[in-house]
Amino acid sequence: QYQVQEMLRIERIFEHEGIQEELDAYNPLIPDGTNLKATMMIEFPDPEERRKRLAELKGIERHVWMQVDDMEKVHPIANEDLERETEDKTSSVHFMRFEFTPEMIEKLRAGAPLRIGIDHPNYRAETEITGETREALLRDFD
Repeated sequence: QYQVQEMLRIERIFEHEGIQEELDAYNPLIPDGTNLKATMMIEFPDPEERRKRLAELKGIERHVWMQVDDMEKVHPIANEDLERETEDKTSSVHFMRFEFTPEMIEKLRAGAPLRIGIDHPNYRAETEITGETREALLRDFD
């Protein structure tokens, strides 16, 4: 809510049509009760390293996952707005939607662990989501 208000103020958008355009752009980023949405940003400050690494990480958005306890991994529906990969490289920004089953959500509410990871051939990472971050994500299922 506040991000949209901030954008409207910064961009000096006061007309109904302009406000609606901003809402149409931001509303798809809001979870709807059965999913979590995320923006993955890949950052390399050096332009030459960034070019090289984004080429090596092509397709990375298809290798991100979330997992509740020992249940099946949830891979995201990525970049629904437009294709972000070129023939040569991936984008440095990806928009992702992770769809969870009612059983997964129930287990999370009961305290099951939540993990997130990447299993791309050129980049692997995995961590458990805990504490305040986990609690904030759980509220997105309400």
